[in-house]
Amino acid sequence: MLRPASAREAVGIGGARLRWRATTQAYRPEGRPLRRALITGITGQDGSYLAELLLGKGYEVHGIVRRSSSFNRHHIDHLHERAETAERLHLHYGDLGDGVGLTNLVRSITPHEVYNLAAQSHVAVSFEIPDYTGDVTGLGAIRLLEALRAAGTDARYYQASSSEMYGNTPPPQDETTIFHPRSPYAAAKVYAHHCSVNYREAYGMFTCNGILFNHESPRRGENFVTRKITRAVARIKAGVQSELVLGNLDARRDWGYAPEYVEAMWRMLQHDDPGDYVVATGDSYSVRDFCELAFAHAGLDWSDHVKTDVRYERPSEVPDLIGDPSKAARVLGWEPSVRTPALAAIMVDSDIQKVDEELHGRSSGRA
Repeated sequence: MLRPASAREAVGIGGARLRWRATTQAYRPEGRPLRRALITGITGQDGSYLAELLLGKGYEVHGIVRRSSSFNRHHIDHLHERAETAERLHLHYGDLGDGVGLTNLVRSITPHEVYNLAAQSHVAVSFEIPDYTGDVTGLGAIRLLEALRAAGTDARYYQASSSEMYGNTPPPQDETTIFHPRSPYAAAKVYAHHCSVNYREAYGMFTCNGILFNHESPRRGENFVTRKITRAVARIKAGVQSELVLGNLDARRDWGYAPEYVEAMWRMLQHDDPGDYVVATGDSYSVRDFCELAFAHAGLDWSDHVKTDVRYERPSEVPDLIGDPSKAARVLGWEPSVRTPALAAIMVDSDIQKVDEELHGRSSGRA
């Protein structure tokens, strides 16, 4: 159920908008100030994990959801069901394509922290809908930044940048590596990234870019390659699928665990100074490697089931992305603990359970 912020929560003392360092009007039962966060993309993998993290830290969390004829909120349904979090989670209809609506939302919520995670984030799909991808992933970011500036808020802003921005630039990639985007999605992310830097330099806004390398979990969409693999493993193990068709098996990626990566996002906005950070493991595995790990965890031989088809390859491929997260470790004290082999096992176990629930008619629909 949508929970709009009350009028009391929307304004400060005397009707003035609250500033980032000011005492807020929302309080915990024991009287301590409660911080407010606004998350775009709250129903997705990263948004749902971030909402859990912030609610666990005592935040009041506001999320933007798009109006649709069907609900897609299963990643956050459990947060509404828990008494300890339900009253601090508020959802608002909105869209990154609506600048006026974003400004009005910012003025009414007066957030202390804003996390822009929403995007058309599927790289392959961005070649098919480049205009929409550029509008939401690129221009959407500047609409949100402009909404913060126009509303006069001192909210700290996090922009979800992407390792795809590096494209063909040789690894390892860090904060100083030149961008060479190889897809409409990556190009839109580069635009959003530089807009975040520009608003920091031009207006003194506290903006951070998190250049996150591939991060996965059981909540990853089923059309992303890692989840496509682990779900196929579970279905093949259960005897309801016989083969998996993929594109380029040689592409190498730096895969980490999404719940750990949202912790890095939060740490960026708690630091004294704004900045840009690579968030990664520093490890490199090919799609073929991930297949081998996932199938082996279920006692299967990947080569018996995986086929390739050029139709699943991108018009321009990105061969090798490996992040150097040393700045995040040095400045933020953040380091990953779940590496790719453990990540594959977590995802396979989850999908085996989900397929079992589906086959027996008791699916929870929750990761």
